[in-house]
Amino acid sequence: MELSFEQLKSMVVFAQVIEQGNLSAAAKHVGLSRAVVSYHIKKLETQLGIKLLNRSTRSIALTEAGSQYYERCRVIVEQALAANQQIENLKNNPTGLIKIACPVSVGLHTIVPALNSFRQLYPNIQLEINLSDEVVNIIKEGFDIAIRGAALADSTLQATKLSTLSTCLCASPEYLLKYGRPNTPAQLASHDWVVYKLAASVLELKKGNRSYSVKFKGNVSTNNAAARTAFVEGGHGLGRIPTYDAAPKIKAGSLVQLLDDYQLNDIDVYAVFPPGAAESKKLRLLIDYLKDYFKKNKLSLS
Repeated sequence: MELSFEQLKSMVVFAQVIEQGNLSAAAKHVGLSRAVVSYHIKKLETQLGIKLLNRSTRSIALTEAGSQYYERCRVIVEQALAANQQIENLKNNPTGLIKIACPVSVGLHTIVPALNSFRQLYPNIQLEINLSDEVVNIIKEGFDIAIRGAALADSTLQATKLSTLSTCLCASPEYLLKYGRPNTPAQLASHDWVVYKLAASVLELKKGNRSYSVKFKGNVSTNNAAARTAFVEGGHGLGRIPTYDAAPKIKAGSLVQLLDDYQLNDIDVYAVFPPGAAESKKLRLLIDYLKDYFKKNKLSLS
């Protein structure tokens, strides 16, 4: 069977339909109408003489043949992207767009300032930054890189560690005046907490050779780290807060550090990206720059 340029286009469209999850999202991603995307899928099935997708009004599902065909189409798309990136890497001045997803608090405190100075060094690189504490689907939503504070759950992605952020246990002076100050890990469970919904509800502490696990709960919960800090400042409970956020507030007296003779687990910060994306010169430049920026701008409570 001969392969035409039109069929190659249809194979790319087919791969995007699977990556994006539906025809409408794929159409938006590749800049075609939904009808044209549907035409490419139907034409591909006709040329191959086999059904690739089971379609309903709400969903699509790969057939066995479609699943095998998709793996081949995916490789073609990845190789084409790699070819473009290889040419890009030959340029003296890297250009193009980098789409970044990042949590709000660490983004405003660390990533945005880093990107500000990065852009001064590489003015031809465009940046699009999405700040959200929700974990986005990088491939489906078209991001080049995401900043995350946890190890990879999706093995199809790649990651590199940027830094380690320290954390501390805090409460407001008003809360402590009203409810008392906990002096041991055992006392923490009886206190009210401001719960950050995207993190575990168990606090791990260490002192010397001893480890402690404290399960906590609270009447206020949020999916936003900055809101968590604000509720702790407002006297609604205890909270585990990154040092970069807590340090100036402790210095100003709006927060008090608790159990400072115990060690809390650090937050490992990762740059997460799709397979092959690290071949891009502009992305490598950004990752290396962020690593260096984190190293030079560590905050402490002293």
